[in-house]
Amino acid sequence: MKFKSTGVLPGFGLSMGFTLTYLSLIVLIPLAAMILKSTTFTWAQFIQAVTEPRVMASYKLTFGASLVAALLNSFFGAVVAWVLIRYEFPGKKILDALVDLPFALPTAVAGITLTALYAPNGWIGSRLEPLGIKVAYTPLGIIIALTFIGLPFVVRTLQPVLESLDPEMEKAAVSLGASRWYTVTRVVLPTLLPAWITGVSLSFARAVGEYGSVVFIAGNMPMKTEITPLLIITKLEQYDYAGATSIGVVMLVISFISLLTINWLQSRTGTHRAH
Repeated sequence: MKFKSTGVLPGFGLSMGFTLTYLSLIVLIPLAAMILKSTTFTWAQFIQAVTEPRVMASYKLTFGASLVAALLNSFFGAVVAWVLIRYEFPGKKILDALVDLPFALPTAVAGITLTALYAPNGWIGSRLEPLGIKVAYTPLGIIIALTFIGLPFVVRTLQPVLESLDPEMEKAAVSLGASRWYTVTRVVLPTLLPAWITGVSLSFARAVGEYGSVVFIAGNMPMKTEITPLLIITKLEQYDYAGATSIGVVMLVISFISLLTINWLQSRTGTHRAH
């Protein structure tokens, strides 16, 4: 089979060789090492290690909180992207720069800051406490931290698509008698949907593996507010390398299946749009 070069990079063989070597060193070899380390367990030991009640509780919290945070970002991220693209207002550049703050800010600093704000004696937490709303050291605090670090993925993924979306299409739909809801659902949303799904999936994937911004605000109470990445770190500190890598393998498999499912949905959405 012959491959035709369509770019300025060297031929297919050299480019593919470099790509495979780089991916192997950065991704495949570390993942393979983790899987091999978990094989020091027998199958029964592996099942026992990854299905302990404490571990199962951490799965439920980690993936549940990540999903809720991604869904929140799917809405608020779209609103932020829409405002930044479609409106002109004072301080727009500052707001646009603030969106990238979770990228630039060390996650530990973000976690400490959120904890200080939402603690019972914090600036926001002290006002929520009389209402019976406790944020810090609860699953709600974890969701807020994961929403914070995942927001830029949705905003930055949607912005280029919104920039390319001609407002005249919306005006034409309105001039033909379409309601605002019809215009949004039949004109705007189909164009945004593939990018939207991508942004939400990136936000979810980022949240699943987050550690620094969550560890402070979570409180880290086993069976209640202990996330899976923290449990893995705990087992490593206890020199339980096989147990830590076994949990890591489960996280890897679930995350990979989730991303494959989301990519399949995205491709299906793109196919339906093409038809």
